[in-house]
Amino acid sequence: MQGRPYQAPPPPAPPYQAPPPPAPPQGPPAGQGYPPPPNAPYPHPGPPQGHPQAPPPGQARMPYGQPPPPAPHHRPPAYPPPAWQPARPRGGGAGVVIGTVFGLLALVFTGLVLAGAVIKSSRDSASVPSVAIPTFTPNERSTGRPGDGRSDEPEPRTSRPSAEPSETSTPRRTLNTSLKNNSLYSPRGLPRVHCPAGSGSIYNHSQLKSLILKTSRCMDKVWSKVLKDQGIAWHRPGYAVASRRGRGACGDFPQTGSIVPYYCPRNTTIYASTAAMAKGSGNSLGYGQITDWHGAIISMMAHEYGHHVQQLSGLSNTWWQQTLESGSRSGKLALSRRFELQATCFGGMFMRAAAASYPVTPARRNTLYYFYSRVGDHPGWPRDHGSPANNNRWFRQGYEKNKTFQCNTWLAPSSTTS
Repeated sequence: MQGRPYQAPPPPAPPYQAPPPPAPPQGPPAGQGYPPPPNAPYPHPGPPQGHPQAPPPGQARMPYGQPPPPAPHHRPPAYPPPAWQPARPRGGGAGVVIGTVFGLLALVFTGLVLAGAVIKSSRDSASVPSVAIPTFTPNERSTGRPGDGRSDEPEPRTSRPSAEPSETSTPRRTLNTSLKNNSLYSPRGLPRVHCPAGSGSIYNHSQLKSLILKTSRCMDKVWSKVLKDQGIAWHRPGYAVASRRGRGACGDFPQTGSIVPYYCPRNTTIYASTAAMAKGSGNSLGYGQITDWHGAIISMMAHEYGHHVQQLSGLSNTWWQQTLESGSRSGKLALSRRFELQATCFGGMFMRAAAASYPVTPARRNTLYYFYSRVGDHPGWPRDHGSPANNNRWFRQGYEKNKTFQCNTWLAPSSTTS
C-alpha cells in the first residue's frame, strides 16, 4: 500500500460516511436494543434508543453521526485563502517597485506553503498501512458445518441472457462456515472482468439504475466463479432500485433519514434509492456531496454485494450467532464492525477486478480512497461500521491485495477494526 503516487481528488465536501439504514420508522419495539432482528437489513443498527434521531430543525446532518457540514454551502474552498495579502501601493517610484517585489515574493511564499499543505494532505491519505493478515493456510473443511447460509425464502429473479453465469449449484461439500477459517478464504483473487461504465450521471435515475444493474452482472461473473471454486453454492441476489422510495421485505428503502442501499438477508435482495444516494434524503446528505463520479456509488453497491457473499458462505449466520451470544454491547458492536469492514474489503476487490475497463484510473482510484476516508463511524453515534480511517484501510486492502483471505477481518488486530 506504500509507494503509490497519490493525486488529490476534486475539492472535497464535508466529512461524510455511508450510513447503516436506521430502524424502521416506527422505531424498535419496547425494550429492543442492539442487536437487530435476524432479518433486518445490512448494514444494521441506527442510533441507540434515546439518541436523538434528528438535529434541530433546519440543521443538516450526515448519516450515523457525522457532524453537520459548514454553512452555508456545505463545501469548503478548494484551497485556503492566503493568510495575508500585500498592501496595494498608493505612491509611485521606488515605493511601487519595492512594494511590487515584496508582493510577488509573498505570493510565491504563500503558493509554496499551500502546495506543501496539499502534498502533505495527499500523503496522509495515502499512508494508511496495509493490514497484516496471517499467511493463508487451507482450511479444514471437515471441521465446518454443512450449508451455504442461503435463506429458505425464494429470492426475486430477473431474466438473464444465456451468456451469464449459470445458477446451477456446485456439488455440495462440507463447508467451513466459521468466521476465521471460512471456506471462502482463498489465495486467489477476483478475475479481471470487462465492465465499462460509460459516462452516466448519478443524478439521472434511469442512467444510474442502468449502471447499477449492468455492473451487478459483472459482480455475478467474478463472485460466482470464486464461490463455486470453493464449493459454495451461488445464486444471484435480487435488486430493487427505486428513483426515490420503496418498500421491501426488510422495510422501507431508504429508511427514514437514511440514504444508503442495503442488503436484506430475508430474501437476499439489495435495495437502493438513486435520488437518496446521489442527492441525500431529509437531513442526510448524499454521496454526491463527496464526489459526483459514479464509481463511488458502484463501490457502495459492491459493498452490499459483499454482504451477499457473506450470506452465501455462512459468514452471516455465524456472525449473527456470535452476536446473540455476546454478553455486552461493546462486544456486539465489535463484531458488527468486523462484519461491515469485511464487506467493504470485498467491495474493494471488485473495483480492482473492474479497474482496467471501468476504468478506474490512478486519479479515480485515489478518489475512491478519499471517499472511503470520509465514511464510517463518528463520535456520538454507534460504533458499528468502523472509523473512517479503517474504512479507508479495508477498502484499500481489498483493492490492492485482491485476495479473499486478505479480507479476513476476524483475524485482524482490533486497532484496524475500531
